[in-house]
Amino acid sequence: MSPPTRYYCTYFDRNYVNRAICLYQSLRDRGGPFRLYALCFDAASMEILKRLSFPEVSTIPVDDLLRGDTALTEARRTRSTVEFYFTATPSLPLYVLNHYPEVDRITYVDADLYYFADPERVFDEAHGASIAIIAHGFPPALASRVIYGKYNVGWLSFNRDVEAVECLTRWREQCLDWCYDRVEEGRFADQKYLDDWPQRFKSVVVLEHPGANLAPWNLGARRLTEQEGRVHVDGRPLLFFHFHGLRRSAPRVWNTRLGEYGVQMTPLIRRRIYRPYLAALGAAVAEVAVEAPGNQLKVGAHERHRYTNTRWLEMPRRFARTGREAFRGLRRRQYLLEPRQIGPEA
Repeated sequence: MSPPTRYYCTYFDRNYVNRAICLYQSLRDRGGPFRLYALCFDAASMEILKRLSFPEVSTIPVDDLLRGDTALTEARRTRSTVEFYFTATPSLPLYVLNHYPEVDRITYVDADLYYFADPERVFDEAHGASIAIIAHGFPPALASRVIYGKYNVGWLSFNRDVEAVECLTRWREQCLDWCYDRVEEGRFADQKYLDDWPQRFKSVVVLEHPGANLAPWNLGARRLTEQEGRVHVDGRPLLFFHFHGLRRSAPRVWNTRLGEYGVQMTPLIRRRIYRPYLAALGAAVAEVAVEAPGNQLKVGAHERHRYTNTRWLEMPRRFARTGREAFRGLRRRQYLLEPRQIGPEA
């Protein structure tokens, strides 16, 4: 019996398209049949994916998502770029379910996820539930971060059934009403709304596999070992890692920001998690340079936007803050040197 086709969706703009390519390649290399629906928030990312022509990827221009959706279009006018992206999160899986009848289950994944093992193992745990979610898994030292949500939006799975569609529809309405990049009255972006799903909906599974959605915020609560060249988390294989917060700080220097979560870089984390991902990012950049000339990606180019509209009088204070951050990062050992073949400099 052949394995089932799994359907995923994600979104990104030009600044994260290299990470989306890595996500796609990790699914291709480590899983069975799949299709990835990719919402492109700008023309550049759309053009890059069209030129690459990945056979398992279906691109969705943002204009298609907005066509006929007055409420989402209006929300776009009143929110920052990242807040609009958050607002659009529940609309994407709903769009896929409405436009692609072959999709029996849609799984939303953040573009900065990367699979290290067969994705099928999480679906075994979901047992066909209408909704599957993953808790952040904060250690006691980070318990206060629950104000940002008990569950992480980075991986969510919805069956094609009444309850899942009801959940998505309600979540979409909540995000249209309020979805901002701040904590306010028990809400935070698109994420805090997930807190009541296990109580509100009957068929919700909270995945318990420790290797699913391993991330900086839960590394401190996990025991990592190496078995036959692979990372195991509390004795079970690492399935996928969420590279949240990874930023390029200088040419060939990346900040993992692990120290901000009380996690110290270890040889195992460096060698078996972060370095393979940096190599994959470099390969993605190189592939774009060859297959889509004129749309070359600059690794970490999104970092530039921090200073685009900064007044000159603010620059000394910003550079001083950057220096303090760099010192803290060095003390926490959260910087990594990238492989030389990673691609063009930003």
